[in-house]
Amino acid sequence: METTIVAATDSDFEWMLQGNEIVHRGLRLPPGGIDERSLLEHVRGIAAKLREQRCDGTWMIVSSREVVGLCGYHQPPSAQGDVEIGYNIAASRERRGHATRAVAAILAIAENDPAIRKVLASTPVQNIASQRVLERNGFARIGERSDLEDGELILWRIETNSG
Repeated sequence: METTIVAATDSDFEWMLQGNEIVHRGLRLPPGGIDERSLLEHVRGIAAKLREQRCDGTWMIVSSREVVGLCGYHQPPSAQGDVEIGYNIAASRERRGHATRAVAAILAIAENDPAIRKVLASTPVQNIASQRVLERNGFARIGERSDLEDGELILWRIETNSG
């Protein structure tokens, strides 16, 4: 099963928020959509901020012409070359390797971007599946921190070839 990432536009978010059976750009949504409306709106806001700063860093995760999730940067790369990533797979499409392949695709993009030296991520302590995604892609655990919204988090990092 091939999984790719495709740049997400604002019209893509509008389509995902509608959550209907309409085919958009040759793509369809999985049963139940990608995620809750609030998460889609949150990621849409991040994507808009990235676009304002001329950073292409928000992607749809696509498998067999179906959008199975979203991934991307939380913000543009820092002056030090750090960029934090996030990813989410539709509940109906979890445990099929999509997140692992999407993170690998993000890393391939980062390897070719001279502005990126380190890719960072965080996972809730209890989210073992997400931790495995990062481990499979070569991330190293670098610490922990507490977050008011997300609770206890494990922090991860991988250096790119330019790092």
